[in-house]
Amino acid sequence: MKSYEWVLRMVRVTDVEDEEAPTVLIVDNNQMSLHRLTNIFRQREFNVVTCEDGDRAVDEYIRLDPELVVLSLDIPSMDGHLAALEMREHGKDCRILFSAPKRQAQLAQDATHSAGAIGWVEKPITAAAIDSIWSLVLGPIPDAPGLEDLDTIHPVEEMIEVEKDEGPMPLPLPDIAPLALPINPLPVEARTPAKKSSKAKRLLIVLVIFSGLGAAGWYAWSNGLI
Repeated sequence: MKSYEWVLRMVRVTDVEDEEAPTVLIVDNNQMSLHRLTNIFRQREFNVVTCEDGDRAVDEYIRLDPELVVLSLDIPSMDGHLAALEMREHGKDCRILFSAPKRQAQLAQDATHSAGAIGWVEKPITAAAIDSIWSLVLGPIPDAPGLEDLDTIHPVEEMIEVEKDEGPMPLPLPDIAPLALPINPLPVEARTPAKKSSKAKRLLIVLVIFSGLGAAGWYAWSNGLI
Protein backbone atom coordinates (compact mmCIF):
# COMPACT_ATOMS: atom_id res chain seq x y z
CA MET A 1 0.00 0.00 0.00
CA LYS A 2 1.23 3.50 -0.77
CA SER A 3 2.58 5.66 2.01
CA TYR A 4 0.12 8.12 3.50
CA GLU A 5 2.61 10.93 3.00
CA TRP A 6 0.53 12.14 0.06
CA VAL A 7 -2.39 12.68 2.45
CA LEU A 8 -0.36 15.31 4.28
CA ARG A 9 0.47 17.00 1.00
CA MET A 10 -3.22 17.15 0.13
CA VAL A 11 -4.04 19.46 3.03
CA ARG A 12 -1.14 21.84 2.57
CA VAL A 13 -1.08 24.63 0.05
CA THR A 14 1.00 23.68 -2.97
CA ASP A 15 1.54 25.00 -6.41
CA VAL A 16 -0.47 22.81 -8.81
CA GLU A 17 2.52 22.82 -11.14
CA ASP A 18 4.61 21.33 -8.37
CA GLU A 19 5.65 17.76 -9.18
CA GLU A 20 5.13 16.92 -5.51
CA ALA A 21 1.48 17.93 -5.64
CA PRO A 22 -1.02 15.03 -5.63
CA THR A 23 -2.76 14.15 -8.88
CA VAL A 24 -6.45 13.47 -9.34
CA LEU A 25 -7.82 11.71 -12.40
CA ILE A 26 -11.37 12.87 -13.10
CA VAL A 27 -13.41 10.67 -15.44
CA ASP A 28 -16.77 11.97 -16.69
CA ASN A 29 -18.35 12.48 -20.10
CA ASN A 30 -20.38 15.47 -18.89
CA GLN A 31 -18.46 18.67 -19.61
CA MET A 32 -20.20 20.60 -16.84
CA SER A 33 -19.28 17.97 -14.27
CA LEU A 34 -15.68 17.94 -15.51
CA HIS A 35 -15.45 21.72 -15.23
CA ARG A 36 -16.97 21.77 -11.76
CA LEU A 37 -14.75 18.98 -10.41
CA THR A 38 -11.65 20.51 -11.97
CA ASN A 39 -12.28 23.78 -10.11
CA ILE A 40 -12.99 21.97 -6.83
CA PHE A 41 -9.75 19.98 -6.88
CA ARG A 42 -7.62 22.83 -8.14
CA GLN A 43 -8.76 24.75 -5.09
CA ARG A 44 -7.42 21.83 -3.06
CA GLU A 45 -4.11 22.19 -4.92
CA PHE A 46 -4.31 19.01 -6.97
CA ASN A 47 -2.84 18.44 -10.37
CA VAL A 48 -5.93 17.61 -12.42
CA VAL A 49 -6.12 15.23 -15.37
CA THR A 50 -9.45 14.56 -17.07
CA CYS A 51 -10.81 12.05 -19.58
CA GLU A 52 -14.25 11.02 -20.76
CA ASP A 53 -14.37 7.23 -21.27
CA GLY A 54 -13.52 4.09 -19.34
CA ASP A 55 -10.89 2.62 -21.63
CA ARG A 56 -8.83 5.78 -21.65
CA ALA A 57 -9.32 6.18 -17.90
CA VAL A 58 -7.66 2.81 -17.26
CA ASP A 59 -4.78 3.74 -19.58
CA GLU A 60 -4.34 7.11 -17.87
CA TYR A 61 -4.41 5.50 -14.44
CA ILE A 62 -1.62 3.10 -15.43
CA ARG A 63 0.38 5.95 -16.94
CA LEU A 64 -0.08 8.48 -14.14
CA ASP A 65 -0.52 6.37 -11.00
CA PRO A 66 -2.64 9.18 -9.48
CA GLU A 67 -3.36 9.55 -5.77
CA LEU A 68 -7.11 9.83 -6.37
CA VAL A 69 -9.61 8.88 -9.09
CA VAL A 70 -13.05 10.49 -9.28
CA LEU A 71 -14.98 8.17 -11.54
CA SER A 72 -18.47 8.55 -12.98
CA LEU A 73 -20.42 5.30 -13.24
CA ASP A 74 -22.14 6.12 -16.53
CA ILE A 75 -19.28 6.66 -18.96
CA PRO A 76 -18.88 5.29 -22.50
CA SER A 77 -16.75 2.38 -23.79
CA MET A 78 -16.36 0.84 -20.31
CA ASP A 79 -18.66 1.62 -17.40
CA GLY A 80 -17.23 3.11 -14.23
CA HIS A 81 -17.59 -0.06 -12.16
CA LEU A 82 -15.60 -2.18 -14.61
CA ALA A 83 -13.02 0.55 -15.13
CA ALA A 84 -12.55 0.74 -11.36
CA LEU A 85 -11.96 -3.01 -11.14
CA GLU A 86 -9.39 -2.78 -13.93
CA MET A 87 -7.63 -0.01 -12.02
CA ARG A 88 -7.68 -1.99 -8.78
CA GLU A 89 -6.24 -4.98 -10.59
CA HIS A 90 -3.26 -2.86 -11.70
CA GLY A 91 -2.93 -1.00 -8.42
CA LYS A 92 -4.29 -2.48 -5.20
CA ASP A 93 -3.86 0.89 -3.46
CA CYS A 94 -5.96 2.82 -5.96
CA ARG A 95 -8.25 5.37 -4.26
CA ILE A 96 -11.51 5.62 -6.19
CA LEU A 97 -14.42 7.95 -5.51
CA PHE A 98 -17.52 7.17 -7.58
CA SER A 99 -19.95 9.82 -8.76
CA ALA A 100 -23.52 9.07 -9.79
CA PRO A 101 -26.95 10.72 -9.94
CA LYS A 102 -29.42 10.05 -7.14
CA ARG A 103 -31.42 7.58 -9.26
CA GLN A 104 -28.32 5.34 -9.39
CA ALA A 105 -27.76 5.36 -5.63
CA GLN A 106 -28.13 1.59 -5.23
CA LEU A 107 -25.89 0.93 -8.22
CA ALA A 108 -23.30 3.30 -6.78
CA GLN A 109 -23.39 1.56 -3.39
CA ASP A 110 -22.98 -1.87 -4.99
CA ALA A 111 -20.11 -0.67 -7.21
CA THR A 112 -18.42 0.99 -4.22
CA HIS A 113 -18.44 -2.30 -2.33
CA SER A 114 -17.41 -4.43 -5.33
CA ALA A 115 -14.51 -2.25 -6.45
CA GLY A 116 -13.36 -1.33 -2.95
CA ALA A 117 -13.93 2.38 -3.60
CA ILE A 118 -13.52 4.83 -0.74
CA GLY A 119 -17.06 6.06 -1.32
CA TRP A 120 -19.39 7.74 -3.75
CA VAL A 121 -20.77 11.25 -4.17
CA GLU A 122 -24.09 12.32 -5.64
CA LYS A 123 -24.29 14.41 -8.80
CA PRO A 124 -24.32 17.35 -9.32
CA ILE A 125 -21.17 17.52 -7.22
CA THR A 126 -20.44 20.58 -5.12
CA ALA A 127 -17.45 21.64 -3.05
CA ALA A 128 -19.56 21.14 0.08
CA ALA A 129 -20.30 17.53 -0.93
CA ILE A 130 -16.58 16.83 -1.32
CA ASP A 131 -15.90 18.47 2.06
CA SER A 132 -18.49 16.21 3.71
CA ILE A 133 -16.77 12.99 2.55
CA TRP A 134 -13.18 14.19 2.79
CA SER A 135 -12.53 11.95 5.77
CA LEU A 136 -13.37 8.96 3.53
CA VAL A 137 -10.95 10.23 0.91
CA LEU A 138 -8.19 10.31 3.54
CA GLY A 139 -9.18 6.98 5.06
CA PRO A 140 -8.00 3.43 4.39
CA ILE A 141 -8.64 1.70 1.08
CA PRO A 142 -11.20 -1.13 1.34
CA ASP A 143 -10.76 -4.53 -0.26
CA ALA A 144 -12.25 -5.13 -3.70
CA PRO A 145 -14.24 -8.41 -3.65
CA GLY A 146 -15.33 -7.80 -7.24
CA LEU A 147 -11.82 -8.58 -8.45
CA GLU A 148 -12.58 -12.28 -7.98
CA ASP A 149 -15.32 -12.00 -10.61
CA LEU A 150 -13.44 -9.72 -13.00
CA ASP A 151 -12.76 -12.48 -15.53
CA THR A 152 -16.46 -13.33 -15.56
CA ILE A 153 -17.53 -9.71 -15.92
CA HIS A 154 -14.90 -8.91 -18.52
CA PRO A 155 -13.57 -12.20 -19.99
CA VAL A 156 -10.25 -12.17 -21.73
CA GLU A 157 -10.45 -13.23 -25.37
CA GLU A 158 -9.15 -16.71 -26.01
CA MET A 159 -5.76 -16.78 -27.63
CA ILE A 160 -5.70 -18.20 -31.12
CA GLU A 161 -3.40 -21.16 -31.28
CA VAL A 162 -0.94 -20.71 -34.08
CA GLU A 163 -0.49 -23.83 -36.13
CA LYS A 164 3.03 -25.22 -36.24
CA ASP A 165 4.90 -24.31 -39.38
CA GLU A 166 5.92 -27.54 -41.06
CA GLY A 167 7.65 -25.88 -43.95
CA PRO A 168 6.42 -25.13 -47.45
CA MET A 169 3.85 -27.50 -48.82
CA PRO A 170 4.86 -29.33 -52.02
CA LEU A 171 3.19 -27.93 -55.07
CA PRO A 172 1.00 -30.40 -56.98
CA LEU A 173 2.54 -31.43 -60.26
CA PRO A 174 0.38 -30.75 -63.32
CA ASP A 175 -0.94 -33.69 -65.27
CA ILE A 176 1.23 -34.00 -68.36
CA ALA A 177 -0.12 -36.08 -71.25
CA PRO A 178 2.37 -38.56 -72.66
CA LEU A 179 4.06 -37.39 -75.78
CA ALA A 180 2.67 -39.03 -78.92
CA LEU A 181 5.73 -40.09 -80.84
CA PRO A 182 5.13 -40.38 -84.59
CA ILE A 183 5.48 -43.90 -85.89
CA ASN A 184 7.32 -43.64 -89.16
CA PRO A 185 6.59 -46.55 -91.49
CA LEU A 186 9.56 -48.50 -92.63
CA PRO A 187 10.79 -47.64 -96.09
CA VAL A 188 9.48 -49.77 -98.87
CA GLU A 189 12.89 -51.26 -99.37
CA ALA A 190 12.95 -52.54 -95.79
CA ARG A 191 9.51 -54.18 -96.06
CA THR A 192 10.14 -55.88 -99.45
CA PRO A 193 11.96 -59.21 -99.14
CA ALA A 194 15.28 -59.23 -100.88
CA LYS A 195 15.33 -60.83 -104.32
CA LYS A 196 17.09 -64.13 -104.54
CA SER A 197 20.29 -64.00 -106.32
CA SER A 198 20.49 -65.46 -109.82
CA LYS A 199 22.94 -68.11 -108.63
CA ALA A 200 20.44 -69.49 -106.17
CA LYS A 201 17.84 -69.62 -108.94
CA ARG A 202 20.09 -71.64 -111.18
CA LEU A 203 20.87 -74.09 -108.42
CA LEU A 204 17.19 -74.56 -107.72
CA ILE A 205 16.51 -75.26 -111.39
CA VAL A 206 19.27 -77.85 -111.52
CA LEU A 207 17.86 -79.60 -108.45
CA VAL A 208 14.40 -79.68 -109.97
CA ILE A 209 15.73 -81.14 -113.19
CA PHE A 210 17.74 -83.85 -111.48
CA SER A 211 14.79 -84.68 -109.24
CA GLY A 212 12.59 -85.07 -112.30
CA LEU A 213 15.14 -87.27 -114.08
CA GLY A 214 15.59 -89.41 -111.02
CA ALA A 215 11.86 -89.91 -110.66
CA ALA A 216 11.51 -90.83 -114.35
CA GLY A 217 14.40 -93.34 -114.19
CA TRP A 218 12.97 -95.04 -111.12
CA TYR A 219 9.57 -95.31 -112.79
CA ALA A 220 11.09 -96.87 -115.95
CA TRP A 221 13.20 -99.34 -113.96
CA SER A 222 10.33 -100.42 -111.78
CA ASN A 223 8.16 -101.15 -114.85
CA GLY A 224 10.89 -103.10 -116.74
CA LEU A 225 11.25 -100.52 -119.33
CA ILE A 226 15.00 -100.49 -118.90
